[in-house]
Amino acid sequence: MDLTTITGPSFLKKLNRQQLEELAQDIRDFLIEKCSKTGGHIGPNLGVVELTIALHRAFNSPFDKILWDVGHQAYVHKILTGRAAQFDTLRQYKGLSGFPKRAESIHDEWETGHSSTSLSAAMGMAIARDIKKENHYIVPIIGDGALTGGMALEALNHIGHEKRRMIVILNDNEMSIAPNVGALHNILGRLRTAKEYSKAKEELESMMKRIPVVGGKLAQAADRVKDSLKYLVVSGVFFEEMGFKYLGPIDGHDFDALEKTLEYAKKVDDRPVLVHVVTKKGKGYKPAEEDKIGTWHGTGPYKIETGAFIQNKAKGPSWSSLVSETVRKLMKEDQRIVAITPAMPVGSKMEGIQKDFPDRFFDVGIAEQHAATMAAGLATQNMKPFLAIYSTFLQRAYDQVLHDIARQKLNVFIGIDRAGLVGADGDTHQGVFDIAFLRHIPNVVIMMPKDENEGQHMVKTAIDYNEGPIALRYPRGNGLGVPLDEELHTIPIGTWEVLREGNDAAILTFGTTIPMAMEAAEELSKRNIHVKVVNARFIKPLDEEMLHEIMGRNIPILTIEEGVLKGGFGSAILEFASDNQYHHIKIDRIGIPDRFVDHGSVDLLLEELHITKDETIARIESLVKNKALGKKTV
Repeated sequence: MDLTTITGPSFLKKLNRQQLEELAQDIRDFLIEKCSKTGGHIGPNLGVVELTIALHRAFNSPFDKILWDVGHQAYVHKILTGRAAQFDTLRQYKGLSGFPKRAESIHDEWETGHSSTSLSAAMGMAIARDIKKENHYIVPIIGDGALTGGMALEALNHIGHEKRRMIVILNDNEMSIAPNVGALHNILGRLRTAKEYSKAKEELESMMKRIPVVGGKLAQAADRVKDSLKYLVVSGVFFEEMGFKYLGPIDGHDFDALEKTLEYAKKVDDRPVLVHVVTKKGKGYKPAEEDKIGTWHGTGPYKIETGAFIQNKAKGPSWSSLVSETVRKLMKEDQRIVAITPAMPVGSKMEGIQKDFPDRFFDVGIAEQHAATMAAGLATQNMKPFLAIYSTFLQRAYDQVLHDIARQKLNVFIGIDRAGLVGADGDTHQGVFDIAFLRHIPNVVIMMPKDENEGQHMVKTAIDYNEGPIALRYPRGNGLGVPLDEELHTIPIGTWEVLREGNDAAILTFGTTIPMAMEAAEELSKRNIHVKVVNARFIKPLDEEMLHEIMGRNIPILTIEEGVLKGGFGSAILEFASDNQYHHIKIDRIGIPDRFVDHGSVDLLLEELHITKDETIARIESLVKNKALGKKTV
């Protein structure tokens, strides 16, 4: 079937079983081919082909509300709702988003790139439906990994208590990004092996109904027997205890089983239903099917025939690897160090730590808040926790950083992975807010290296720092390929580094924007404008001694950051100037304006945001010109 001719999902209701099977294969072939060129979340989507088709056959989107928890499972949904023709632009600049997007389609009812949100959103929609006396189905699809998130459990508790009519689809593929962990995951494992429970329970109930009741005692006894059977066979049937009608587990690749179960679920109107669907992540493509650690969760381009990834030639090691491997080396010498990740051991390149120090490595699942406060608890016992967490996910642990870590001035080392623009994952994942939401918290040190050699020394600095929490920001991608020192040393907290001298203006920047600033300064020197370039590697605290020196010379300043301007590094420089009465200093800022940044390659996004060499040159020339004009008018 030509998938690009699909305009909506209604055609699915007319297909017979053979046609459905053929469509499923066509979709798999399409996804494998398209994602081999654009990259994307291929594994999760190959696993939900039959499930997505079955959902759109059973329900009437957009009248019925279908919500995808963590939209990396929504590619099949996008195809069935008329967007196959756009897949050449998937995750590309100005192209199709890799996640559900309300602006893209009326069938995208909920936007999400972070996990564990769909159940709370669905509860809000269910309440709105009931208040307005409407009559439609609300169907959130949540993965077993996302179910480990505290927010999902809070929502389950509320939904079960309220008895709102809802059909929750639990897509159980035994993995989120990495293999799932935790007691809830183990419960699901037992449920997968307890297929005879429902049948046994029904037979027991039928038998009890045929026995005469005397004084209600037999009914009480029957309830106790049923409960005992339940606990014996499935260790509690967690979801039924929370107020759900539990259906499953069923084969998520069996159209007959899916159709039968969904039709039954639609008839339950006295409580919410949870349909436990077991699927195979990566189904239909051998390299993805055989993936045991999450490599095929989300990929760049690859060769279809072999599954080999098409790698860009990188000069240096990945930043995640550089930081984690430096921590691993220090763990050999320092028994206090404990590594923690919220479900990202592969993304944050912590496999080496996991292998060498299994007793001091903890993957807590998709539970960022728990990870942060657990790190705080470790720090109270004179341990040195290293919390590796993506910038975009650290947002979810803001209160724990403020209330549990910083307020108690605990020695937690926060490795902020994917700091800055991340590109194809788009506005839900851009790591551009962490400076602004950390900088105002007392006791927090924030730093970012100019290259991987300085980065490894910052890891050493963070481990040795004993005055409270310290955060090391590092970007997605690879380093510059600079030589690495054999011996690690600490860097004095709050000290900057002059990379280039100049008397006409100063550029203050850090991290990924330093090479661009140096190129701009070189070009400006050819125009007889000599710019001082400073590696402002400590974003907090500032190097006040150097700032006094620069501002005391009355030269204009340009700050550059790959982060939001509001509350960011440039704001800190403006605050310093104001607090110290440097009102005459001309200060300009380059950074991310007050809006969310969509997906696209980082280079194209930087162009769009004017974080470029040409913009830097233009801003410096304007500052220098205005300063000269100001002098003439005095």
